[in-house]
Amino acid sequence: MFDTFIRMGLYGFLKYFYKRVKRSIFMRPILKIISFMIEAIDKNLRRGIKLLNAITDEQYSNKEVPPYYSSIGNNMRHVLDIFACVFNGIDSRKVDFSDRKRNELAERKTAFGIAYFNEILEKLNGIREVDFNIIVSVTDDLGTGRLTANYTLGAALIQAHSHAIHHYASIGFIVDRLGIELPDADFGYNPTTPRKLLVK
Repeated sequence: MFDTFIRMGLYGFLKYFYKRVKRSIFMRPILKIISFMIEAIDKNLRRGIKLLNAITDEQYSNKEVPPYYSSIGNNMRHVLDIFACVFNGIDSRKVDFSDRKRNELAERKTAFGIAYFNEILEKLNGIREVDFNIIVSVTDDLGTGRLTANYTLGAALIQAHSHAIHHYASIGFIVDRLGIELPDADFGYNPTTPRKLLVK
């Protein structure tokens, strides 16, 4: 700090110090929002790991439940692919939701599924210093071809999180049909969805 003062002189140093303090004050609420968002996503993803730890590979890859005949593993891998698309696009600021790696082992074997969850969690917790207000171009195929729109990084993560919860609900249906007990009562529930009061 003293070296900076010598280099800049009194006026320059005061100007520099004011900018640092101002940035710190205004960044504090933004960093708090980022922290809350990361914690919410982290908590929800860990619910997925909890489920994978409670089931067998056979249950994880079972595709016998109508009407879509999709497995728990299919849904889990898809959820994680969407997050991977966001993280892979941060540096280039180009997120392509149609460019998914579709790792078959991650949807057939719980060990590989858990490894994929941990990879995504590591990337999630590695962006705490990233500005969530940066603009990223987001591309996806909505059924009529590829379209691109601008999002903030925070908005892209919110979409990925909401998408995960909705797929968890689909997984909950599969889990019920397979006779598996969910290890977490909040699995697949959107926080904004009203809970019915239990009547004894």
